[in-house]
Amino acid sequence: MVSPSDVISIYSLLSRHAIRVWLTGGWGIDALLGEHTRPHKDLDLIMLVDDVIHMRELLNGAGYELKELWSENLWTIDAHWINTATAFVLRHPDGREIDAHAMRLNDQGYGLPAWDKYAGFIFTPQDLAGTGTVGGCPVQCMSADNQMICHTGYQLPDYQWDDLERLQAKFGIAFPAELSSQRMERSS
Repeated sequence: MVSPSDVISIYSLLSRHAIRVWLTGGWGIDALLGEHTRPHKDLDLIMLVDDVIHMRELLNGAGYELKELWSENLWTIDAHWINTATAFVLRHPDGREIDAHAMRLNDQGYGLPAWDKYAGFIFTPQDLAGTGTVGGCPVQCMSADNQMICHTGYQLPDYQWDDLERLQAKFGIAFPAELSSQRMERSS
């Protein structure tokens, strides 16, 4: 499991090397809530394509190695002319994992996912403006609204419903239509 101190350590390491990341998934939600609400098997990150190689080198030095490429992975050329993966999992020998997806920022500050599953999906500047805390340390994360949207398109496990209900309770955001119908089915 990935602990709050693991998140702080990874986030701090990357920040010290000017690598921007946005927490998403379970840790992103906990950061928005400002509390550790449940165990997390991994740390989900969105990052910039041009930082992938440096990030992987730094985390390799901390014991993380490539576990797998996601099926949605697309290879792309970064700013250093290196062929780079855009959707992958790194694993530490003790079982901790980092699930990373890479994007590019356009001139207007919109995040354009570089992996193929979300072709056409764009992160708005508001999506990328989320802030939160992990163990009292400030972090960048995806916005609460974006967290809701990113949890569509598949059948949610119970723990993710709990995450989204906590987000809804704290921020008063509406469930997307797809989730609203699943939520009604779930409660019947």
